[in-house]
Amino acid sequence: MADRSLRGIRLGAQSLQSEEGVVFHERAQHTYTCTSCGRDTILTFAADAEVPPAWECRTCGAESLLRVGDGTATVDHSGDKTPRSHWDMLLERRTMPELEELLEERLAYVRARRGAGEDMTVDKLSA
Repeated sequence: MADRSLRGIRLGAQSLQSEEGVVFHERAQHTYTCTSCGRDTILTFAADAEVPPAWECRTCGAESLLRVGDGTATVDHSGDKTPRSHWDMLLERRTMPELEELLEERLAYVRARRGAGEDMTVDKLSA
C-alpha cells in the first residue's frame, strides 16, 4: 500500500508559479493618525492611486486622518447624511392629527375584537 501512495505538495500550501518576469507596481506608504486614540496606521497604496483623506482606525474604529507633512488632511463632512429614524419618515408622510385618528381607529378595532366595553381615549392611555 505504501508503494502506491501519491507524492507531492499539499494543495494550496505553496504556489507553483515563480516570480520570474513579474514586474511589481510601484507602491507608496501613507500614515493615518487617529483622531480619538492618536495611534498611527501605515497603509500601502499603489503609487498612482488616489489616497483617501480619511481611514477607519484599526484599534478603536474612529476616523483616522491622512498625515500631510506636519499636519493632517481636512475632511469635509458637510455632504454627509444624518440618519433618519422610522418616526421621522412617518412624520414626513402623515400629520399628528392623522396619526391620532389612525390610532383611535386601531384602538376601536382592537377593543371590538377583545370585547372591551370601556372607552379609552389617547389622553387616558398617555396618563
